[in-house]
Amino acid sequence: MDALMAADEILQLVTFTLDKEEYAVDILKVQEINRMTEITRVPNSPPQMEGVINLRGKVIPVVNLRKRFGLTPKDNDEHSRIMIMDIQGITIGFVMDSVSEVLRVPSSIVEPTPPMATNISTEFIKGIAKMEERLIIILDMDRLIGKEETASIEAVSS
Repeated sequence: MDALMAADEILQLVTFTLDKEEYAVDILKVQEINRMTEITRVPNSPPQMEGVINLRGKVIPVVNLRKRFGLTPKDNDEHSRIMIMDIQGITIGFVMDSVSEVLRVPSSIVEPTPPMATNISTEFIKGIAKMEERLIIILDMDRLIGKEETASIEAVSS
């Protein structure tokens, strides 16, 4: 019975692009999506940390997902966005190339990640949604930012 219910579950995802690949995260993790703003660099921060932004009086650490995944660096442009998310109780901004859409997909179209299917580590991937002519990589943001990184991000933002 549980397997049938899981197959009929509808996932609500926010999709975005990085280096021409399409990714998605659970919409419940996303607090807001903002245009690029000035990011203040923080000395001695991890390489994937862009720095911090001031969001309505709150200091928010910002992680560059391209750097986090080891992708080729790219200058931000008019399509670049900062997605503000709650990861393990910490508010973090993530820089991405562009944000595409909000999708509702049945969990039955999500397949487990095949080994070595992408150029990012598969431990961060919940699965891959097969939609007509699109493959969307669904990320597990809680695994993407581990406990060690969470501590360094908290230190940068305080």
